[in-house]
Amino acid sequence: MDEDTPEGATPGGDGRESGDARGPSTPPRTDGGTDADEPTEDVALDPWGSASVGDYADLFAEFGIEAFDEVDDDVPDPHYLMRRGVIFGHREYDAVAEAMANDEPFAALSGFMPTGDPHIGHKLVFDEIIWHQEMGGDAFGLIADLEAHSARGMSWDEIDEHARNYLLSLLALGFDAEDGELYRQSDNRAVQDLGFELGSKANFSEFEAIYGFDGETNISHMQSVITQTADILYPQLVDEPKPTVIPVGPDQDPHVRLTRDLATRVRYFKVTEAFASFELDDEERQLVRAAYDALATGEGEEADSDVRCEDAAEWLADYEPPESDRKSVDLAAAKSTALDKLRAGGKEPLRPRVRFFDRNATDEAFEALIEAVEGEKRVFEGHVDAFDLTRDEAESVAREVEIDHDGFGFRQPSSIYHRFMTGLTGGKMSSSIPASHISLLDDPEDGYDKVKAATTGGRDTADEQRELGGEADECPVYELYAYLLAGDDDELTKEVYAECVNGERLCGGCKEQAAELMREFLEDHQEKREEAEELLDDLDIDLDSDRRGTGGEH
Repeated sequence: MDEDTPEGATPGGDGRESGDARGPSTPPRTDGGTDADEPTEDVALDPWGSASVGDYADLFAEFGIEAFDEVDDDVPDPHYLMRRGVIFGHREYDAVAEAMANDEPFAALSGFMPTGDPHIGHKLVFDEIIWHQEMGGDAFGLIADLEAHSARGMSWDEIDEHARNYLLSLLALGFDAEDGELYRQSDNRAVQDLGFELGSKANFSEFEAIYGFDGETNISHMQSVITQTADILYPQLVDEPKPTVIPVGPDQDPHVRLTRDLATRVRYFKVTEAFASFELDDEERQLVRAAYDALATGEGEEADSDVRCEDAAEWLADYEPPESDRKSVDLAAAKSTALDKLRAGGKEPLRPRVRFFDRNATDEAFEALIEAVEGEKRVFEGHVDAFDLTRDEAESVAREVEIDHDGFGFRQPSSIYHRFMTGLTGGKMSSSIPASHISLLDDPEDGYDKVKAATTGGRDTADEQRELGGEADECPVYELYAYLLAGDDDELTKEVYAECVNGERLCGGCKEQAAELMREFLEDHQEKREEAEELLDDLDIDLDSDRRGTGGEH
C-alpha cells in the first residue's frame, strides 16, 4: 500500500495531438503512460519494484481494473485528482460513491512504508485519504513498518525516524487524528490477529503466482503480505463491515486482488443466483439468465411462466450474446457447458432464486440462517435456496447472521488508482536521483531550484514554441500544476495547458511560476509540520520502538 520510491512512468499523451486542445473546457487530463509508439507487451505489477507502468490502458484488460470515468459522475463533489484524470482506475468504487452520496458509513485506508522521506508522490495518497475523511468517511493511515523491516531490511531506528516524518506530513496536510485512526502495523494486535486468520485461507502457490515468491523469499516477507491484507480489511472490524476504498498506485493492485479474494474466503456463506438444482459459474449464469428472461417475458412470443431446462437449452443453442457481453470472458466455452447442464436438467423447472452456500459457518450459524430466510425456501445439505429474496436482501441476511455468530461479514474492499508522477529530470522519478523528485522535507529554496532546473515539454527554441505550441502532455512541470500546485483551482490548470499548447506560454516563465508555487507550498507545509509536532506527541503512537532485529531482504 505504499508508494515508497518516488518513481514514475515516462510521460505520454492521453489521446490528444499536441495542439488539438487549445482552450479546454474541462481540466486537462494528465497521463503518465508511455508514448503510443512504445511497445507494451507485458504489464507486471510489483509492489516492491520500480513504481512504473508502461501503459495504464493495459491494466483494464490484463487485471480487470475499471476506468474511473465510469463512476466519476456518481461521486459527489469529486476531488481534483479525479476531475483531472490523475485517478484513472478503480475496483468497485461505485459502492463507496453510493454510500457517500447517501450519507451511509464508508471508510478509506492507505499505508506508507517508511523507507525514506515523504515526497510529492506520497502527497497524492495523503490527499485522497484526507478528502474521503472530509466527505464523511472513516479514515485510516498506517505505517507499514513490518513490511519495511522484512522486505527492505530497514532497521527499527530508521523506521522510527521515517514514520514520524510521514505522520507529520499527513497531519500537516489536514488529516483529523481525532476523527480518524493512525497506527503502526507492529503495534496493532487486531491487525495481527486478523492476519493470522486470513493466512489460513492463503497458500504459497498463490504467493508464487501473484508476487513471484520462490524458495529464496524470507518467511517474514510473506508474513508482511498477509499483514497488509489485514490492514486493508481492518476498517471493517471497526463498528461494522462497510464499503472501504484503498487509494494506491497501480503497482499495489496485487495486494488489493489478494485481499478481495481472502475477504470472500473467510465469509460464512456465499450468496449466488441460481435457477435449478445444478450449479452454474458466473458466465454460465449470465447465459441462463438471458434464456430465462427471454422465455419468461415472451420475447417474440407470449410469455411462458413454466420454463423448463430443455426449453432454455433449445433457446440458448441459437443465441449469440451481444458484443458488449463478450469483451472480457469466453462466453463460447460457457455456452457449451451451460447447454450440457440445461439438457441434463430435462423437464426440471427453471426458476430464479438466490442460493446460500455454507462455506465456513458453524452448525449454529447455518441453523440461524435457515430461520432468518423469510418466504419460500428449500433447505439442502450445505445450501439453502430462497425464492422471495433479492440478491441484495440475501447478502444482508447472510452478513447479519454471520456477524451475530462471531464471523467477520467482510465486504470486498474497493480501490482507486492514481498515475505516477514523472521525474523532474524526465523519465522515472528515483530516490537515488535527488534532482528528479521533491521531498516534503526539502528546503523551500531547494524545491524552487529543482523546479527551475526541470525538464519541460517545450520546443527547442522560443520561436518554435510560439509557432507550434508546447507539448504539455509530455511535460513534468505541467504535471506539477495538475497533480499539486494548482490545488483545487481547475482554471489555473486550464490556463497553463491552453497557453502552453497555443504557444503563448514559454517554458522559462512557466517554470518560474511553478517554482514560486512550489516554494510557497513547501514553506506552508513545513510550518504546518511544526504545528503538528505537539499533536503527534499527544497521539497514542509509539515512535521510539524498542524492537531489535537484523532486517530482511527482498
